[in-house]
Parts: sequence; structure tokens; C-alpha cells
Amino acid sequence: MPNTSDEKDETNGTRQPRLLVCNCQRTMAIDAALLTRALGRGRSTDAPGHDAIKVHSALCRDEIERYRAALEEREGDAPLIVACTQEAPLFAEIAEEMAKPEPQFVNIRELAGWCEAGTRAGPKMAALLAAATYEPQAAGLKTIKSEGQCLVYGAGQRAIEVAEALAGRLSVTLLLTSSEDVLPPSVVRFPICKGRISKLEGALGSFEVVVDGYAEMVPSSRDALTFTLPRDGARSRCDLIFDLSGGTPLVRDASRRDGYFRVDPDHPAAVAKAMFEIVDYVGEFEKPLYVTYDAGLCAHGRSGKVGCSKCLDHCPLSAIAEDKENSDHIVVDPAICGGCGSCSAHCPTGAIAYTFPQARDVIGRARLMLETYLNAGGERPILLLYEERHGGELIAAMARYGRGLPHDVLPLGLYSITQVGHHILASLFAAGAAGIVLLAAPERAGELTALEAEIALTNHILEALGFGPRRAILWCESDPDAIEGRLYDLPRSEGPRPASFLLPANKRELARLALAKLHEGAPAAEVPDVIALPEGAPYGRIAIRKEGCTLCLACVGCCPAGALADNPDRPEVRFTEAACVQCGLCVATCPEHVITLEPRYDFTTAALSPVVLNEESPFECIRCGRPFAAKSTIERIIATLHGKNPMFQTASQLDLIKMCDDCRIVALSEEGGDPMAFGERPRVRTTEDYLSGLSDEAEEKADKEGG
Repeated sequence: MPNTSDEKDETNGTRQPRLLVCNCQRTMAIDAALLTRALGRGRSTDAPGHDAIKVHSALCRDEIERYRAALEEREGDAPLIVACTQEAPLFAEIAEEMAKPEPQFVNIRELAGWCEAGTRAGPKMAALLAAATYEPQAAGLKTIKSEGQCLVYGAGQRAIEVAEALAGRLSVTLLLTSSEDVLPPSVVRFPICKGRISKLEGALGSFEVVVDGYAEMVPSSRDALTFTLPRDGARSRCDLIFDLSGGTPLVRDASRRDGYFRVDPDHPAAVAKAMFEIVDYVGEFEKPLYVTYDAGLCAHGRSGKVGCSKCLDHCPLSAIAEDKENSDHIVVDPAICGGCGSCSAHCPTGAIAYTFPQARDVIGRARLMLETYLNAGGERPILLLYEERHGGELIAAMARYGRGLPHDVLPLGLYSITQVGHHILASLFAAGAAGIVLLAAPERAGELTALEAEIALTNHILEALGFGPRRAILWCESDPDAIEGRLYDLPRSEGPRPASFLLPANKRELARLALAKLHEGAPAAEVPDVIALPEGAPYGRIAIRKEGCTLCLACVGCCPAGALADNPDRPEVRFTEAACVQCGLCVATCPEHVITLEPRYDFTTAALSPVVLNEESPFECIRCGRPFAAKSTIERIIATLHGKNPMFQTASQLDLIKMCDDCRIVALSEEGGDPMAFGERPRVRTTEDYLSGLSDEAEEKADKEGG
């Protein structure tokens, strides 16, 4: 590890941890001396955590007292890390009995030790232990309340039996799609109605249901259920949905919609399992806020024109929608969001940012792994990015029944693989990764379009810089044998020279820093300064056809990224390439249709400086001489209105167009056309006028004379 201070670890802001390593009854070959050197231990200091690493053999059994002693010796906020996950429940139970904080756990057995490489896996073990010390910034939480109001939706007697079983634990309402074989209950413990759900929105604790053909059960039902007259559009709210209808799911990706339980009514085991689980969804729950949204960075639209819609197009749960109050922005429903991260990975501006964990925490942890691995003597590291709920079991199967992971494959578990964008991939390559394999579950194959685009963009840039093709690879696989074979068969080549750079929170700044480091260390004989990119890439420039441009500056007003700007002193359009996200709003807004996009990446400093795309001599006011508009614009207006508009027939009328705003008002006033000028107000008739007995004629004459 790069920092061995007995105070704070500069890498992640924590104290140097105490490590307990076990070779699991000698089933792993662990080089204690290598780990000690690689992790900066064994120094002559009394600070906790700096002692040389000792390898235990039965820490969870015969040597359990050493674990207890480590808990007792733990000081302050210095973490205790145990290199074992199989016995984590036992270790946690002991810590609870001793009233000590629960330690952290890291798996070096399935991820490294149980493989055919033997001691060659030492650098990877050191990397895994180092990564365990990294503490990411915690995501925010949303409190969700569920009072147990459950809608059971299904047909026949089976649905009523499920409703009766749940009624003891939940507040149940039964909505029947069919009541043909239902026996009327002698005691009605819950409301029974009939209809079909036409619309379902929301999630756990806040479902909104629209029912067509809604009808309530008649209490006098005798040998068969009868209902009141049906009506469409009935609305209701509930906390939970138990869907036994057996038809099309009521929501997209039903398996990830919290509070929505959809089961096949013909599978009793699945029904029983869902009934067992749903009764626990009562109370208050803390759900991570997977993403944050900054409307100020959003390039979705301006003034009703749509530019970027990548987040809307790639959200599998429909958790993102246009803001009803401001269609130029979007809104994210945190209750529906499942944390896939496709929106943040594909967002060109970083308006949507993933927080579970943040991009810089993913990079920071991986960079710590790569640095430790390389310093320990490892070569050509390949990062394996996988989803913990999918890849973890596959890796364990490889370790137990196969050859295990190759010694140069560093596994990094994530909550969602689709959170990875080109900014993360570029940063990992810049940190020294020779290759990156992203492992996704086959059932998510339909959600990988955004990830595939981000991988393609990264590979395109790397290949143009001379690093070779397909440095980043996406696999959709669930067969551990197939994954293992492909990992061992991967070509091994040198990776980029590891570079150190800051990890800003802004996505584009992070990407530009990483790409600049890759450009500096590019192996190509002639490193290109400008790379053409595929259509849809979030970098590039625009071109303006000057012949048709009137410098109306509509493009400047609509640009959400500040890439386009004007000049307050003269008619001019300026453009900063580094800020352009290629959203296309300028193209959609331009009334003359003279703007085109050019996706590319410019590594030079010229991309950071504004350039003039179009300029023109200003038109000077014929009265005061102040420049106030583009010359071609005024000339075009005159040519359009002269002789065709009744308000602009004479030379004096046309001269008004040639004046600035202030002079135009003065000229109108001088011609008697001042809209603010009024005639004299009639004299107010008072009580004295009536009392004086003036005749109507005299009053009228007095009014005309104003006295």
C-alpha cells in the first residue's frame, strides 16, 4: 500500500487496519513475507496495524482466541479486517457478544488462494487486502414506509385462498379478474371486488392503481359472487401488490420493482415463497439513493426542443420521465429506481451521477488494487468487473470445482455492472490495467445497450492511440466453466503505463484527465492529436455554414453545456470544443438549419479555448451610431418588409428598423406616434356642478372647455 502512516491513510482517509489472515487449514499457499512488504507492514513502530502479517491456519476454530484478542486490542477507529467470508457470521456473533464493532471481511480464498497458481497469486492477495481498506463515500438513503395495505390480484378460488392466508398479517383487498369458481365466504375478512388493472405506477409504499370494470361484491351473494354495476377508471393506492393474474406483468422488469410480487398461480411452491416474503414488507425501510440529478447540467431539452434522451431511452424500470413542470428537464423516481446505473454511465454531461458507489470510489479502489499488485511483482493485470449477486457464485464455483481465477485476474465486485461508463474504463486503463472484462448476467442482456456503447467508445479511442483492439470486453455468461476457460485463454499484453491523477467528481473532467494520461503514454509511432469518433459520442465540435447564418444567436441561448457563447461587443458565435456534449440542441433550434455535428476527440489544448465560428460587422444605429445588431440581419429584415408590410412603406418607416431600441422610441414619439402619449383627460364633474344648476348644454360646453 502506498501509505504506511500510523495516523491516516491518505488513500481513503482511514487508520491503518489490523489484518488477520488465515490459510483455511493450509488449503492456500500464502507468502506472509510478500504480503508484509506489499502492504507496508513490519516497520519498527508501535502503531497498531504495522506489525508483520502472520498467517493463521484455523482462525475460526483452534485459533479463535487470537481473533478475540484482536478484538480486545482494537483501538479507536482503526478497522479490523479478517481475510475470511465463509465464517463471517461466526466472527460477527463473537464481536457482538464482546460488545465490539463488527470487523470487515475480505475473500482471498475463492478470489485468489484456491487456484492452480499457488504462490504466484501472492500479488493478487495483497491487492485484495489493500482494496478492503478502501472506504467509499456512503450513498444517501430514502425512507420508505409500508403500512401493509396489500392488493391481491388474481382469478378464482386460488386468489381468495391466498388473500385469506395473508389477511392475518396484512391489510388485504382482493381484486378478482374472474369469479367463476369462487365460493362466497361466510365471513368476509377483507374487501372483495372485481375488475382488471389497466395502469399501475409507483413502488413499495406508494403504488397507484387504475382499475377498469371495477365492481364491489354484493353482501347478499348466495351460491355465487355477484357484484355492483362496473365502472372504468377507478383509482386506489396500496403498499404492496401480490399479482396472481398469470398474465403480462403490470410493470417493466417486475423482478426488480420493490413491493411487487408476481408469481405463477400454477406453481404452489412459488406462491408459498412469495407469501412468506411479502409479510416482511411492513414498516420503515431504508433504500439507497442510487443516483443524483443536477438539472443545471442536463442536456435533455431547451424551450421545448429535445436534445439528449439517453437516460430516458436506457432506463429498464421507467424510473425516469420528463418533468411535467419543466419539459426541458427530467425527474428520477428513487422509489422505482433499481440502481442499474445505465443512465449515469451514458449521460454525456454527468447530470445524473451514480452514488452506489460513486465513480471515483470505483476507480480509487481499483487503482489501489492495481498499484499494490504491480508493486508486489504482478504483471499485466486484467480487471474482472462483475455483479456481486451474479459473479460471486460463479467465481466460487470456479475455485471449488475448477482451476480458479488466473493469478493475474483481479476481481472487483460492483452492485451493477451497467454503472460503468467510458470515464471509468479510461481511468482504469490509465491506472495500469492491461485489460478489462465486464461480466453480466444473461437475463440482463436486453439492458446492455448503453454499456456496449461505452465499451465501444473506449476501445475506439484506445485502438486509435495504439493500444490494440478490444482492450475492454463484455461477456454475458452464467457458465463458470466457460468463463474460466475464456479467462485463461485471454491474450496477455502490456497495459498502459500507470499514471497518477486527481479524481474529480465531474464526469467530463475525470474522463479528460484519464484520456490525457493515455494519450501521453500512447505506444503508437505517430500519436494522433484528434480522433474521429462514432456517431452518438459525447465529444466533438460543430460547424456553422456561414452563408445561411444570420447570427440570431438562438444556438447560444439553447446550449446547455456552455459550449456556445456570444460576444457582447460584436455579432459573433464562439465555440469551446471541450464543453460540447453533441446533444444536438443547437441543430434542432437553429432556424436557418446551418449547424452540423462532428463527433471527435481533440487531445490538444485548443479544445479548451474558445474559437470564433462566425462573425460579422455590426450594424450601427443611423441616429446615435451605436452598434446593435448584425449587418446581414438588418439588411434581411429590410428586404423582407420593404413594400410588403403596410407599416414599412416609406423611407422614414424603414429608417426605424435601422435604429437601436432607444432611438426608435424617440423617433416614434417625434412623429406623434408615441404609444405613451394621451390626450387631456375630461374634467371631473363634482357635486358643486350639480348644485349650481348648470344645464346639460352648459355642462357639455364646460367639459369641452376643460373648466
